[in-house]
Amino acid sequence: MNAIIYQKSIIYARVSTAIQDTDRQVIDLQNYANVNGYIVERIFTEKISGAKKNSERPALMDALEYATKHKCTILCSELSRLGRNIDEILKSIIFCKENKTNVYFQKEQLSIFNADGQEHPFLMIMIATLGTCAKLEREAIRFRMKSGYDKFRAEGGKVGRKTGYRMKLEDYDKKYPKLMADLRLKLSGRKGKRYRNTSLAKRYKINVSTVNAAAKILSNSMLCTN
Repeated sequence: MNAIIYQKSIIYARVSTAIQDTDRQVIDLQNYANVNGYIVERIFTEKISGAKKNSERPALMDALEYATKHKCTILCSELSRLGRNIDEILKSIIFCKENKTNVYFQKEQLSIFNADGQEHPFLMIMIATLGTCAKLEREAIRFRMKSGYDKFRAEGGKVGRKTGYRMKLEDYDKKYPKLMADLRLKLSGRKGKRYRNTSLAKRYKINVSTVNAAAKILSNSMLCTN
């Protein structure tokens, strides 16, 4: 009986919004790894739109770098998790091909390289086809949403926050927890120039006016409690 030859791997999982989670993807891929002789060394997850550029997706960049450096196979639940922009998907695939890093897509049962180390003969055709389908799906969703909003407005509806609505401190804490933690450090006098509002806005990719508003409401709250 032949012994199982274990292979090093990492898991990359992505969801588009903060209210979603990557648990199901990770569990499915971990089960696949267990059955197929992969040792999962690291798990990379992120909550970001797949339409973003690769350079705007830190977990993806870290996963590609780690897998290349440590010669790991990347396990991914489906092609759309790698991205929904066909050009960016192909950049990732070409990068992996050039660095001899394999990627396995569970839903499509597709790998860059076959078991013998040869490139999948129909890889680029399948990826281009699937990626284009994902792009068309995204555009269809946008069209349906715009159509729905236009109909709602035509019937007198208003989209957005109610007139006079102001976010409360707990709203900022819930929506921007890391930002609020930094603002508390700054307002307590424990942080300096690196924690300017403009720097925080750039760090968290938030409009500076939002940071200013959060800082103001937090400052007022701290004054009231002192």
